[in-house]
Amino acid sequence: MKKTLLVGALVLPLAALGTYFTFRQPPQAEQGLRSGTFEPPREAPAFSLDGSNGKKLSLRDHLGKVVILQFGFTFCEKVCPVTLARLTEVYKKLGSAARDVQLIYVTVDPKRDSPERLREHLAAFNPSFLGATGTPDELAAVRKTYGVVAEEVVSRNQALGYEVNHSSSLYLVDRQGKVRGLVPFGTPADDIVHDLELLLNMRP
Repeated sequence: MKKTLLVGALVLPLAALGTYFTFRQPPQAEQGLRSGTFEPPREAPAFSLDGSNGKKLSLRDHLGKVVILQFGFTFCEKVCPVTLARLTEVYKKLGSAARDVQLIYVTVDPKRDSPERLREHLAAFNPSFLGATGTPDELAAVRKTYGVVAEEVVSRNQALGYEVNHSSSLYLVDRQGKVRGLVPFGTPADDIVHDLELLLNMRP
């Protein structure tokens, strides 16, 4: 079955986050996010999941940093590794500022993605990336609050058995824990760097 890129995250957060969402093309001037923006910014829905670092992981633990929230799974063959590789490039471009940015990778495949599996997979891209997993019900609740779609389908790779079609955008959460941006799949690294630098330098 052909892998499907679900862009439902561009629409569903309207209800899930209770915000007006506007998607803007990259502006001519160097002002404002180049990603889609949440207008007005709202508190990012809280969660507490099992982290790939062996601890409970929540957004509150990372207040003071800019968080990139990605939903995916480690057995993804096309979409997720492309995004993770792009974010690895982004971290390199940020230089020392990357210390104030935290990627949290929430699995949509709890049957296969244990904390250990997530840690091993993410370390191949960047050892600072954190994975999060939990029970199917816990993860379904998180997806609902963020408006993320995930659907298990039969994989063309018989060795895998199944794969998960899912929303492919990234959420950007500012230092105060508010959702600010939604980055579509395929966004150039320089545009992501621009938005992260803007959020890193944003005053409360």
